[in-house]
Formats: sequence, C-alpha cells, structure tokens
Amino acid sequence: MSKPDTATTKRVTSDWGAALPGFSEWRPLRLLRRIGPVVQGVTLDRTTEGGGYFPTVHIHALVQEFPVISLTLGQRMVTPSGVQESVSFARHSNECQSAARRLVAQSRLSLEEPPTIASIVEALCERVSLRQEKGLPPAVRELEDGLLIAAAAGEPTLVESGLRLARQMVDVWPKSRLPLDWKGSDIWLTDLEERIADPSVLSDVVEQQISLHKLVKVPAV
Repeated sequence: MSKPDTATTKRVTSDWGAALPGFSEWRPLRLLRRIGPVVQGVTLDRTTEGGGYFPTVHIHALVQEFPVISLTLGQRMVTPSGVQESVSFARHSNECQSAARRLVAQSRLSLEEPPTIASIVEALCERVSLRQEKGLPPAVRELEDGLLIAAAAGEPTLVESGLRLARQMVDVWPKSRLPLDWKGSDIWLTDLEERIADPSVLSDVVEQQISLHKLVKVPAV
C-alpha cells in the first residue's frame, strides 16, 4: 500500500483538526492543546506499512526536560473487541468523522472539555499502580510527572497524595527493574521533594519546554 503524499497528510491533519476543534495542528498528523503544565495530544500514528494510521491520544508533561513530545498514557482507538484499529488513508474521507467520535468516546481523558489537572494526575497515578499490579517495569516517569504537574499547578492536595504513592511504590518496586541510573529510593524521594518545593523552578522548565517544542501557538486552555 502506497504511503500518502504531503498534500494527503496535510488534508488528513486538517480534517482531524476540524473534528476536534479544541486542538491545534502542531505538525503533520499531530494535534495538541496545552492545559497548564501539560500537553494533551492526538497523534495519527502511521501503520507499519505506511498506508494508514492509528488514532492515538496521549499527554506530555512539560515539567521535565525532554527532547520530544512523548506519548505518555498513549491510548489507541480500538474495535469493540479491544483490537487496535487503524484508518487507511484511502478511506480517510469516509471514516474520519466516525473514527473521531469513537476516539472521543474511548479516551480515558476528555477530548472535548479540557480535562482537569486532577483528572490528569489521577490517570498518571492509575498507570503507576496498574503497572505494579501487572508486574511490569515501574512507571517511574509517570509518577514523577504526576507529582511535578500537581506542584506546578499549585495543587497541594494532589502533591500530598502523590508523595504517599511514591513512598508506597519505592517499598515494592523490584530493584532489578528500576532504571539503570537509579541512585536509590531515598535520593529519588529527596530529589522529588526538592523539585516540588520550588514551583517557580518548575514554571521556568515549562516555559523552556514550550519554547523548545515550538508550542507558543498551541492553544492554552
């Protein structure tokens, strides 16, 4: 199956922008909006053969330095039986609107009204707990993101609950599955507490990341 040309890619991106009016066309096949220190996105992730795309929702925290916009909490559109579902570029015109409606209905975080900071942090903490329950590698980055987002947004209650979760997780995370650069639980917790304690530093990181990723024109809600 042939890959789409530039004109097709632009049209597909524009059609999804029209279907999800709260989002801005950031790059080809990528739409974003900013919610405080967080970016919420819809990525039209190309299939392996390149003839279609998987509509995928995600977030990216701006509170930590990172070279790209990540697909944190990535969630692809699925069929009623739970199988990941793609849209072919050839059928896009006929399927875009219905695909957008399904993605809106399936998304853990709202794609219509902007999700609250609390709901974003809650989703990140759920991911942390779920990965632990399933015996998957620890969701260290997601836990850090949730805590730092709460701190940057001035949500002390969320910060406290996040710290409680962090203290619980360091007691059960298997050391063999932690990142290779892990310096120890006490050092990690102390570093997090120090970063949380100075929201102005977090705000500076957010502004730097907005500039680095050219997000100034992405609507903030």
